[in-house]
Amino acid sequence: MKISAGAGSGSGRNSSVTFGAVITCGFVLVALLAPLLAPYSPFEQDLYNGLSGPGLDHWFGQDRLGRDIFSRIMFGARVSLLVGFVTVSVSLVVGSTLGAIAGYYGGKIDEVIMRVSDIFLAFPGILMAIAVMAVLGPGLVNVIVALSIMGWTSYARLTRGQVLSLKQRDFVSAAEAIGSSPARVISFHLMPNVAAPLIVEATFGVAGAIVGEAGLSFLGLGAQPPTPSWGAMLSEGRQFLLIAPHMTTFPGIAIMIVVMGINFLGDGLRDMLDPKSGAQINPR
Repeated sequence: MKISAGAGSGSGRNSSVTFGAVITCGFVLVALLAPLLAPYSPFEQDLYNGLSGPGLDHWFGQDRLGRDIFSRIMFGARVSLLVGFVTVSVSLVVGSTLGAIAGYYGGKIDEVIMRVSDIFLAFPGILMAIAVMAVLGPGLVNVIVALSIMGWTSYARLTRGQVLSLKQRDFVSAAEAIGSSPARVISFHLMPNVAAPLIVEATFGVAGAIVGEAGLSFLGLGAQPPTPSWGAMLSEGRQFLLIAPHMTTFPGIAIMIVVMGINFLGDGLRDMLDPKSGAQINPR
């Protein structure tokens, strides 16, 4: 029996990463360059042509106030990606720090942090976010806070599991033997070895945060008018679904494409960073 890495699996991983990276980078560029690329202002109204369908002047049509949907989707990418990246950054820092502390020290500290994590995990994510928004009120900053409150748990549990395995290794014992402080051991010896799975988890987390922001904005709890938001555009267009389906179709497609691209990127990174992935067993 021989174990070998198949060439087909390697090319599949590369194509997945490439495809996901192209889509993700494309949306990031659109978000950054929206003021230069958008053909119209996202706030410019044309009430006489409200609900007009796609055409040469307005590729994705116009909403009920006559605003260009294509331009609003481009500016809406700023909101979605901002929430996604900031939420994941906050969740990653808080979760990985708490998880590393819990895994390294163990005992009562580990018990307290993990039980708090279990409490948060006991609630459905979107319902918990809605409850937090009900307390804090609608707004983009509060969306980030609400999603971060729910998002840190996965990073904490992942980091804890990795640290529990790594702290028994010889390089950690050697660092402790020469007098390295716990903070130094965690920061310079343990966390670099946990980086790979955290990067993969964070990639998927961005996609989840984008969907979460769209859901909260759809309910009217996210970015407030007239700020362009894909979720808010879906909510606004549902009452005109039969007479102006373009109002919901194009924002929905934008959410689908960016989430799909980020998930493809995450899948590819997971396979590339996992040394066991792509191994094929060939009986001989």
